[in-house]
Amino acid sequence: MGRPALLLLALCAACARGLYFHIGETEKRCFIEEIPDETMVIGNYRTQMWDKQKEVFLPSTPGLGMHVEVKDPEGKVVLSRQYGSEGRFTFTSHTPGDHQICLHSNSTRMALFAGGRLRVHLDIQVGEHANNYPEIAAKDKLTELQLRARQLLDQVEQIQKEQDYQRYREERFRLTSESTNQRVLWWSIAQTVILILTGIWQMRHLKSFFEAKKLV
Repeated sequence: MGRPALLLLALCAACARGLYFHIGETEKRCFIEEIPDETMVIGNYRTQMWDKQKEVFLPSTPGLGMHVEVKDPEGKVVLSRQYGSEGRFTFTSHTPGDHQICLHSNSTRMALFAGGRLRVHLDIQVGEHANNYPEIAAKDKLTELQLRARQLLDQVEQIQKEQDYQRYREERFRLTSESTNQRVLWWSIAQTVILILTGIWQMRHLKSFFEAKKLV
């Protein structure tokens, strides 16, 4: 597998993410998504294969698949699964922080794609945006008012998760700052002690030198 090209996307949880990118036969693309804990994430993707004769991207053949792997901030694998040329993956975060979402194709198994390019359209939805409210309304037989109330409750819950996550980040930053300040303080003290000891040694050395030369 080639070296992963890591794309850092600073995307807020209040909107849907839509993008596309190109990958080669052995390439792997990874995205960093900042996600609060206990938050559902849904990713929808579809692939297009480059046609050298027509020089356009066409829908991929059914045999072409995508492997999706998701790791949490601690490096634990949350999701690792092979999908088709078009599909949808879902996972729920259990640890707040940066989650790594990586995709690569099974192109090495297909002689047709050897040396070619693939365009991947990716849409990531986080939190309440991952909910299919028309489907929920039909399933639970909710009125328009009830559905709107459900949406508002989900939004409030997501805002609470975001606030908890921001407090978690602030706490980590505060601990890191305190640790850094403490290390700087001890390093300054160590430098001061070394300078004092060096000065004392130099004074004693000079005194011994002058006494040996009978200058004092």
